[in-house]
Amino acid sequence: MLNRVLDGFEGKLTSSKWAAIVKCSPDTALRDILDLVDQGILAKDKGGGRSTSYSLASS
Repeated sequence: MLNRVLDGFEGKLTSSKWAAIVKCSPDTALRDILDLVDQGILAKDKGGGRSTSYSLASS
């Protein structure tokens, strides 16, 4: 999944899209994403709630 994000993912990356693509539960998708945020690979976009999206962290 991370390779797809690095190769120019179309649209906004959300936990529900992650779960659908990887075929995992929404909770697992969120844990995966939050782990990548903690590692500094992804960053949380402005906004929140149900529309929370993530993008590659700028270096």
